[in-house]
Amino acid sequence: MPESAQERTEQPTSRRLRKARESGNVAQSNDLNSAAVLLAGLFALLIFGKGMGESLMWMFRAIYHELPAVNLDADKLTGYFRMGGIFMAKLLAPMLITVGVVGLVINYIQVGPLFTTQSLTPKLTNLNPTGGLKRLFSARAWAEVVKGILKVILIGWIGYLTVKAALPTFVPLLDEGVPEILAAICTIALKLAFRVGLAILVLGLLDWRFQKWQYIRQLKMTKQDVKEEYKQQEGDPKIKSRIRQIQLKTSLNRMIKKMPTADVVIANPIHLAVALKYDPETMSAPKVIAKGKRKLAERIKAIAVENDIPIVEDPELARSLYKLADIGMEIPYELFQAVAEVLAMVYRLKEAV
Repeated sequence: MPESAQERTEQPTSRRLRKARESGNVAQSNDLNSAAVLLAGLFALLIFGKGMGESLMWMFRAIYHELPAVNLDADKLTGYFRMGGIFMAKLLAPMLITVGVVGLVINYIQVGPLFTTQSLTPKLTNLNPTGGLKRLFSARAWAEVVKGILKVILIGWIGYLTVKAALPTFVPLLDEGVPEILAAICTIALKLAFRVGLAILVLGLLDWRFQKWQYIRQLKMTKQDVKEEYKQQEGDPKIKSRIRQIQLKTSLNRMIKKMPTADVVIANPIHLAVALKYDPETMSAPKVIAKGKRKLAERIKAIAVENDIPIVEDPELARSLYKLADIGMEIPYELFQAVAEVLAMVYRLKEAV
C-alpha cells in the first residue's frame, strides 16, 4: 500500500468519535475549568465573605470567653470537635456549593452528558517506557510546556502591574491599625486574583479551541481505516454481493415454481413478459406472480408454453405492468380495464376449447 494511503487525512467518522467518547477520550481544557472555579470562588467570597467573616469572629469570641471554663475531658472534646465541624460545614457550604455547581456546568459545556469509568481503568500500555518517552517528547507535551511558560509569564506580569499600581497606598497604611492593613491587603489580593482568573479564562477559551482541534487531529483516520470501518458496519461488499445473488436466485426459483398457476402471460414480443393470476374468490384484482426481461422473459414464456398458459402480445400493457406492479402485488387500478379485456379473451378461448 502506498505511503500516502497511510497518512491520516480523513476526518473521524461518527462511530470513531462515539467510541472515543465512550472510552473517556474527549476534548477538554483544564485551564478553562480552573479559571471558572477560581472566579466562582472569588464571586462567592465577595457575596458571602462578609457574613463568613462575622461568623468566624463570633465563633472566636465565643471560644475566647468560654475557654477558662472549658473542661477538656474525652467526651466534651469529641463534642467540641463535632460542633466545630458542623459550624465549618455550614460556614463553607455556600462557597463550596457555588464552586461545585460552576465546575459541573463548565465541564458539561465542554463535554456534554458523559459518564464512563473506562478512563479510570489501568492500562498496561501506560507502563511501557517507550510509549512514555514518546508522550514526553510529543507535540502535545511541548504544547503543554509552552502553555505553562506563557501562564507563568502572564501571571507574573499581572502580579507586577497590580502591586506596582497599589504601591502608593502602602505608605499611608503605616499610620493605620491592623484591621485597616488587613483590609487593604485583602483588597489587593482579591483584585490580583480576579485579574489572574480573567487572564486564565481567556487562555482557557483559547486552549479549549486548541484541544478540540488537536482532538480531531488525533482521531483522524487513514483511507484504509475508513474502508475497514465501513466493512464492519455495512459488511464486506463481496459477502453482501454474494448474499444478494443467493436472495435473487431464491426469489427466481420461487417465482418459477408459481408460474404453472398463471392464467395468462402478457408479453412484449422480445424484451418483457409478465405472468398474471386471478382468482375471483380470493383476490380483489389480478396479481403479478412473475415478470422478467430478456432471458428471464424468454424463460417465462417457455414455461407458459410447457403448461399451456396463453401468451398475449401487448407491448404497451406489458411495459405498464412491468413498471407499475411488483411480483406478488395486485395490478394498479388504471390497468384494470386493459387486463380485464385480456382475461375475458383468455377465458373465451378456454371455453371454446
